[in-house]
Amino acid sequence: MADNDMYERLIAYLDANHVPYRLIDHEPEGRTEIVSALRGNQVSQAAKCIILMIKIGKKITRYILAVVPGNARVDINAVKALLGGTYASFASKDIAERLAGSVAGTVLPFSFDPELELMVDPSLLENDDIYFNAARLDRSMVLKASDYVNLVKPRLERIAQVEPPTNTST
Repeated sequence: MADNDMYERLIAYLDANHVPYRLIDHEPEGRTEIVSALRGNQVSQAAKCIILMIKIGKKITRYILAVVPGNARVDINAVKALLGGTYASFASKDIAERLAGSVAGTVLPFSFDPELELMVDPSLLENDDIYFNAARLDRSMVLKASDYVNLVKPRLERIAQVEPPTNTST
């Protein structure tokens, strides 16, 4: 599915469910820290979306869309433990883009593919608003966190690792 198709699908989905949103046009960018500055939001308000592959035994593979605040990393081992997995890694770029329906850097905090399970760290929802690239590198979207949760009803799990501040003192 082309990026513009996923963007149009997202807009149609939100409109059909009467979920208000705001669009922000900006220079093309997919890196959370940089695009947050372009949009004018705190990095912690950004929904960082990572697709993981979790093996459960030798025969079962599950794909998880892990959504954490932009100032955190996904704790892959926590996701693996929650699912009773035996192996966990980032999904390959090809698989991730196929499941997301968009290119890396534009993955939505929504799953439109039944193979892709949505898991959100509740710390993201401590913000009133969440920001994310809207399946495009040059356009972002802002949603009320409460509207997002009410619409997608994600599995909420502690899967974020916040990076400790760097100590520069000697």
